[in-house]
Amino acid sequence: MERLTRDEMIALVDRLQRGEGDDEQAGEWIERLDESVPHPAISDLIFYSDEELSPEEIVDKALAYRPIEL
Repeated sequence: MERLTRDEMIALVDRLQRGEGDDEQAGEWIERLDESVPHPAISDLIFYSDEELSPEEIVDKALAYRPIEL
């Protein structure tokens, strides 16, 4: 599946934050986001972050994530 653009990711995060779509749609959107960013758990940034982040901030954090090399 083709990776999402930054703008497409922002739109999906916005929809998820506003509670749009049913559970199945939300699951599909999260799956698409997971496939498009290096962050291992973008859903945590969307739903469980200690700070209130905008969709743009969430996407930028997810794109900037770099795993620790051992």
